[in-house]
Amino acid sequence: MNNKQHPFSVVMTVFDQARELEERLPAFLTQEYEPGYEVIVVDESSTDETPDVLKLLKEKYKQLYTTFLPKPNAQTFRRKLAFNIGIKAAKYEYVIMTKLSIAPTDTDVFKALAEVLDTRAELTLGYVSKKRIRLQPFDTIEQAEGHITRMERRISKVCERKYGNYTWGRYDFIIVRKERTLDLLRLFEQKISTMKLIGIRIGILWENILRRSSTTVLYTE
Repeated sequence: MNNKQHPFSVVMTVFDQARELEERLPAFLTQEYEPGYEVIVVDESSTDETPDVLKLLKEKYKQLYTTFLPKPNAQTFRRKLAFNIGIKAAKYEYVIMTKLSIAPTDTDVFKALAEVLDTRAELTLGYVSKKRIRLQPFDTIEQAEGHITRMERRISKVCERKYGNYTWGRYDFIIVRKERTLDLLRLFEQKISTMKLIGIRIGILWENILRRSSTTVLYTE
């Protein structure tokens, strides 16, 4: 599994989330993790007080780095570009791609993740529920292609569901080696036909039911 803990670069994108940043970002920035970590927030040209909130938080937390995505034209893939900007700024080998809404519930979450992270895997998907975090490792990016393509496809709105996230492959964060992030981002924001999407969903359902025993579960309460 993991004989050595590594520092993390945590990357997330935000848009018009000033209040949520005030409430949730400190949970990422107060982790007790000795190898070290940084949190990189990419602002997708917010129109609210997000830039001001980030500026104030940067003054308080030295491990916070912020950057922004210039307002793109209609043909540009915003999420993909925003993550690309954040990952380029990352200085550590292991990158956690996450979202602000999935804030750590305790100060030792990064430490717990590092202790069980399978460093032989190129990519690990994380599923967060109220009382636990499930980690699903993949030896290669290609093995996780269906999961990534389905979740990061080009859609206007993603429905948030409370149950069955692992079963249906609705992951909350990704842990990936920085050297493989370019290959990962190529799977983002693709157009998928309805028939192909149905096939991917069925494949994920079947695979995750079979592979449940190969995942690692961390209990957070």
